[in-house]
Amino acid sequence: MKAVILAAGYGNRMRPLTDHLHKTLIKVGERTIIDRIIDGLLENGVHDIVIALGYRADELREHVTGEHGARCNFQFVVNERYRETNNIHSLALVFEQCDIDDDILLIESDLLYEPAVLRLALDSPHPNLALVDRYRSGMDGTVLALDGERVASVIPPHLQGAQFDFSDKFKTLNIYRFSREFCRSDFRKILTYYASTIDDNCYYELILGILIYMKRGEIHAASVEGLRWAEVDDPNDLRIAEFMFEPTRQRAILDESWGGYWSYAVTDFAFIRNMHFPPPSVFSEIRNNLAPLLQNYGSAQAVLNQKLAYLQLQPVQTLVLLNGASQVFPILGACFAGKKALIPAPGFGEYARIFPGADTYADNGADYGDQLEAGLARSPAQVVVVTNPNNPTGSVIPTGRLLDCIRRHRDRFFLVDESFIDFSGERPLEEAAETGLDNFMVIKSLSKVLGVPGVRLGYVFSHNRKLLDTVSAAIPIWNSNSVAEFLLEVLLKQRRAFAESVRQTVQDRESFAQALRANPTVQQVFDSGANFLLVRLAMPATQLGPVVAQLLAGHAIYVKDISPKFGDGRAWLRLAVRTSAENERFVRALAAVCAG
Repeated sequence: MKAVILAAGYGNRMRPLTDHLHKTLIKVGERTIIDRIIDGLLENGVHDIVIALGYRADELREHVTGEHGARCNFQFVVNERYRETNNIHSLALVFEQCDIDDDILLIESDLLYEPAVLRLALDSPHPNLALVDRYRSGMDGTVLALDGERVASVIPPHLQGAQFDFSDKFKTLNIYRFSREFCRSDFRKILTYYASTIDDNCYYELILGILIYMKRGEIHAASVEGLRWAEVDDPNDLRIAEFMFEPTRQRAILDESWGGYWSYAVTDFAFIRNMHFPPPSVFSEIRNNLAPLLQNYGSAQAVLNQKLAYLQLQPVQTLVLLNGASQVFPILGACFAGKKALIPAPGFGEYARIFPGADTYADNGADYGDQLEAGLARSPAQVVVVTNPNNPTGSVIPTGRLLDCIRRHRDRFFLVDESFIDFSGERPLEEAAETGLDNFMVIKSLSKVLGVPGVRLGYVFSHNRKLLDTVSAAIPIWNSNSVAEFLLEVLLKQRRAFAESVRQTVQDRESFAQALRANPTVQQVFDSGANFLLVRLAMPATQLGPVVAQLLAGHAIYVKDISPKFGDGRAWLRLAVRTSAENERFVRALAAVCAG
């Protein structure tokens, strides 16, 4: 078996990283792309390797001969016209200059794969084979339509129009196995002719499509589903590839990212959202209107506030829409600078950041309200933060009790974060408070409760017009994107669906808590009024790191270790409430990991 690696390209999409370095010499983790490709070949017993060079040819040649020359038989073909041609020209040069005296593995140079991927091709009984995977969002390049195990058609990118249906297509890995006879016959003849006389700036897969259409060649497909592989086309792909191929870096990559997890095959129990909302009809409306939404500016802040008021059924003068609730934190920090604050502990970290040196009141679960009252009695704080339900405990202060507390302390200002109130069974403060009560502000993250954290929606509510004016003055006139604004309109039709999503989430939460309590490794599960659970494990905090790592590496489950928030040496997790099936999978995974 002979390998042919096409590595002539300039790597334009990988700029600026390729301005002074060949694309395949970029490192993923501690190893270069080309080293990973060649090591995979060697592990599968393939030592004869042809490399089509072009951009920075000498650099790549020197590297591979220096690193692998003792174990490989290299042959190099140089595409001097790499800037103006595509891979069809490089492959034509290989066919013209090399003796194809064996079957070949044709590999693009922007691939990472585990060795078992190549083994699929090498072990196949079919002489001509394409390695494929089910098409998923985020993929691009040539796709295949299959008829059983045979390739029915090859569709290059330029034939994938706006209405192209990817649902039944397969992505080619750009790893093919071709027999010597196939390469020496029609494939070589048509490809070299096409490249020399018609078009040398296209993909070689075009020729495969022609041969299949003319029934002059039969190519089978083998799925690599369940095996690791990655295409590294641009700098963003490097981080995804590192996550896949450097297991010891996975947790750090997720921790550092603080989101953006759509590119990673993990089940996220760290970040919180309503798993049962929005319904499919909302996504359909957004999809059908996406083009005009992206092509038009969103409305000014006054219009956004009015749309929010319609959704929340509140007077427009009491609300300000935010680009995510976190937008208001630095504004509040400036508004209350120099004032003594009282915040819950443990609590949401942003409040400790905007109120350094704050006094604290403890949240031990059952007596959250009593602890607030005790904190108010001993602290002269002018600003009081109440997260209700609290994050990370899920503890709830009944709205009536909180409202009474606010009324009794008119000389203090209360910042009440009600981002999770919908799951508590309590009435929101904005509905319960009388108009004249102006010593509180509600902060709410809509993204979490609506299940759409990607669009960044939040707001503040208050009867204190002066403070609302201060917030309004600190945000730009265009403060939200068109998709988020459109969502505010669409949600007016979804009140019943939202109520059902809350009911389902609460049911899932209680079932999840019950299942966790049955696990001997779990020492305590806090009662929660939110869509997350606080869990204490029967181990010291120092032992939790390996558990978190094993959940990720062995079960693709990402969890949030919040032990540092407590500082008591015990192991604490905050777990998002996901679907019932995912919650059950977590319970099984935790039991398996803790059992060793």
